[in-house]
Amino acid sequence: MKNTVTMGTTLALMLTTALGSAQAADLRVSWWGGDARHAATQEALQICGDKHGHNINPEFTGFDGHLERLTTQLAGRTSPDLMQVNWPWLPLFSPDGTGLADLNEFSDIIDLSQWDATLLESGMRNGALNGLPVSITGRVLFYNADTFSEAGVEPPATWEDMIAAAETFKSELGDAYYPFSASRYNAMLLVALYATQKTGVGFIDPETNEIAWDEATLVDAINFYQSLVDAGVMKSWEQDAAMGNPGLHERGDWASGEIGSSYEWDTTVSQIAGPWGADHPLVPVMAPRIDGAVSDGIFRKPSMMFAISASSPNQEAAAEILNCLMVEDEGVRVMASHRGIPAAASAVALLEAEGLIDANVKAANDLVLAADTPPASPYFEDPAVRTAFEGVLEEFAYGLMSAEDAAREIMRGTEQALRRVQ
Repeated sequence: MKNTVTMGTTLALMLTTALGSAQAADLRVSWWGGDARHAATQEALQICGDKHGHNINPEFTGFDGHLERLTTQLAGRTSPDLMQVNWPWLPLFSPDGTGLADLNEFSDIIDLSQWDATLLESGMRNGALNGLPVSITGRVLFYNADTFSEAGVEPPATWEDMIAAAETFKSELGDAYYPFSASRYNAMLLVALYATQKTGVGFIDPETNEIAWDEATLVDAINFYQSLVDAGVMKSWEQDAAMGNPGLHERGDWASGEIGSSYEWDTTVSQIAGPWGADHPLVPVMAPRIDGAVSDGIFRKPSMMFAISASSPNQEAAAEILNCLMVEDEGVRVMASHRGIPAAASAVALLEAEGLIDANVKAANDLVLAADTPPASPYFEDPAVRTAFEGVLEEFAYGLMSAEDAAREIMRGTEQALRRVQ
């Protein structure tokens, strides 16, 4: 009898070792994205779950509403075990470093040596590694090569080129055609792009967490936005709102080629190319520059991160799945570049060796990494800051206030928001 128990115990230990260091667990994993990312992530989770002996329940949505969903879940201690989070959300979810699990505690499971130390620092809160960066992301101009070719226009290197393209689009293709698009958050980023190119600094200084522009710079940037609308470069805020403000990939004028380009995250190629599939006409280039620009001015930051819930009873199991998705060959092959070029060195090496990196994603990411642009503050995308900026910009766009009043209100609202969130 003793030998039977001993043999059974040994067999159980062998099976546990084969499945991984954590006991078999039922895990919830959440993320946002488009259809291509959803499909790849579900497949990778199935593979990683089978490898490590865990049952995984996926929870995925689009980006809109995902912050509110996670905020509610974290407050109620009902959040998924493993979560995709946005970099600017870390100060909201874990202001003192205790709101999310410290991934340093799982360094025997997660191979943190695959990440650059500076990049790991971006996921730290009060000394705790709360988020593991998936990649470095940034904004580039994706232009529709078919539409620009049909109009006989080269991709614009300057905003003067873009304004000239608007005239040609109208004369060659018709009044329904616009060489560019920027509404809502993209309009806010367009204003920021102009001011950052002009000054060489971002809206919020990441060292001091204070506004880095003066009011006159913001007035100029807001007027620049309006000048593009007036020149027919892009539709007005009101025109876009009349369409219901759908995502770019859901817009009929984007799918038809009537919109020639957009300033988008480098990681969104597969999503915004959705209307065309694999044979899409989109080409990434650096965002156009203003006359006298002192920097490329694009918005660059650590991309989305993965985090483990501080209240999860299965943190070790979640760490195993996290490592599988981001470091282990089986997960990396399937995840590929659906969240951008991976930050983990071993993942990049594998994907490059096996030809699994999407050429358009690589080209866009190369532009982001090569850009001369200042470091970003996570508070720029804080919901309170965004509301203060984007909400006032919308009022200006509808003609409800002057550029001077809008700049003053954006400054005031942002200062108030920064005082509340810090």
